[in-house]
Amino acid sequence: MRILIVGDKETAAGAQNQNLFSDLSKEFTVVRISDPDEGLEMLKSNKYDCVVIERSHSADECGMDLVDFNKESGMGLPILVLANDKTVDDLVAMFERGADDYVGAPCDGREIIARVHSLIRRSAQCHRPLLTCGRLILDPVARECRVDSVSVPLRRREFDILELLMRHDNQVFSRERIITEVWQKEYDGTSNVVDVHIKYLRDKLREHKMDSIVVTVRGVGYKVQCSEFN
Repeated sequence: MRILIVGDKETAAGAQNQNLFSDLSKEFTVVRISDPDEGLEMLKSNKYDCVVIERSHSADECGMDLVDFNKESGMGLPILVLANDKTVDDLVAMFERGADDYVGAPCDGREIIARVHSLIRRSAQCHRPLLTCGRLILDPVARECRVDSVSVPLRRREFDILELLMRHDNQVFSRERIITEVWQKEYDGTSNVVDVHIKYLRDKLREHKMDSIVVTVRGVGYKVQCSEFN
């Protein structure tokens, strides 16, 4: 699951929020932006499961454009606001504006992780996006992969790669793009990390005779092809 954290240079430099980023990164794929305008563009052009907005104080408008856009566009992403001086008036104002949760800082990272999980679960209850490829069903919210109702235990990156490819059936993804989407970093041209994880993924799917859904496009990258299984 992918989380977008939006703040400014002041909030990003704070020790409390540095710890928050570290804690969230243990559970989610986290993209952190210290420019609210850039954060809005990221929200418009990428897929996230939840947004966390860091505010230095209750009067801070940092990230509020994201809240407005999320509500007005009907995107419906769950949004958690984190502020250093939470007040009842500000809490009411944030809920009226479109935020889904509001937490005062400092706070325990475990609480934020639990709240983010809860927000994502509640959001998914309205539209649970199961991905299917023949006998294989992938549940991005529950992080479960099943073939004929039998659980296939996938590690985090294996699951993320399979989810990415299944969301774009028959679309070829280069190694560079897979690394950008899944690892959130640039490809250095030498790493074989994608190939290694694809091998692990295929090995686990092979036990259920589903490894052939992951197709190698020589000289380009990988794709999931479900046409012969559906």
